[in-house]
Amino acid sequence: MKTGWHNVKNVLVIRPDNMGDIIMMTPALKAIKSSFDCRLTILTSKIGSLITPYIQDIDETIEANVPWVKTNAPADAQECTQLIKKLQSYHFDAAIISTVYSQNPLPAAMLAMLSGIPRRLAYCRENPYELLTDWVPENEPLEYIEHQVTREMRLLEAIGINAAAKRLSLYKSETCWKRTQQKLFSAGIKINKPWLIIHPGVSEIKREYPLHLWIKTVQNLSLQDESQILVTGSKKDKNLADAISQANGKNVFSIAGLLSIGEFISLIAHAEAVVSVNTATVHIAAAVNTPVVVLYAQTNPQHTPWLVPSVVLPFSIPKRLQSKNAIIQFVNHKYYADKFCDYPTPSEISSSVAKLLEKKEQIAIT
Repeated sequence: MKTGWHNVKNVLVIRPDNMGDIIMMTPALKAIKSSFDCRLTILTSKIGSLITPYIQDIDETIEANVPWVKTNAPADAQECTQLIKKLQSYHFDAAIISTVYSQNPLPAAMLAMLSGIPRRLAYCRENPYELLTDWVPENEPLEYIEHQVTREMRLLEAIGINAAAKRLSLYKSETCWKRTQQKLFSAGIKINKPWLIIHPGVSEIKREYPLHLWIKTVQNLSLQDESQILVTGSKKDKNLADAISQANGKNVFSIAGLLSIGEFISLIAHAEAVVSVNTATVHIAAAVNTPVVVLYAQTNPQHTPWLVPSVVLPFSIPKRLQSKNAIIQFVNHKYYADKFCDYPTPSEISSSVAKLLEKKEQIAIT
């Protein structure tokens, strides 16, 4: 363990992002918890906090929509002041700041310093001086790009922590599974027959896969597989899920908005496979070891499915929807500029599902 970190017993992890980002941290969170034998608190967004009850290594969640991360709420200086006071009351020994390569860690570092947290670790592109006590120079994506899970673990190596567990993990509640079965039964779904999950909803328009292609994809899957097809999503995705379901009829069910997060985890854990845009659903599938086909908008190449049977089908983002962030623009020019990818075809998606299911059967037999 690096000098200054030996007696750390009360740790704050700062990651005010989405659910998928938090799920990809689970190997690192386990490593922090076991290495320090500490109390582990995470500061995350309202959306991120939805998944933290299902991560066993987190002792407490502090929910905060900070002004340097996109939210629907206006910035409020008084809320920031109150957050600093709240963090001061916890008397944290250390703060570990998690980012993707396109994010600047210094606002979070300033928050931690003003909260009196003596040890502060993060990647940073520029010299942070006193804002970070432990600075790992940011070399991504200028020199290389690695998976987000690897990035998290490499950050911990800077203070002498090596992660033993590499897989993503989420708690699967038996109570949630019982409630899920009841809801599925009420929706006319046969619990004793297999199902595939289709997850079309997105948090950003640039990740959308067109409705008419979803409909054709589900038609193809219905013809090649006898499994029930469940179209999932949040309440805001209900119209989209209903449209896909109604266009395909028998054995296709819209259940968008029906399940809680815990119930959704249970549903995915018992699915044959998942087809989804690149969103938290993909990382939930990886955490419960369910095969996944991801329709992957070329945003951040770090966030592909981790250590789970998977197929990644990329597609390009229209220029008008691309980020103005200079680092993301660099990645677009270096990795994507000369490699336009049209949307995956429904036949590509259905054949990818078939291959994953075939492999799954072969594994089960052996």
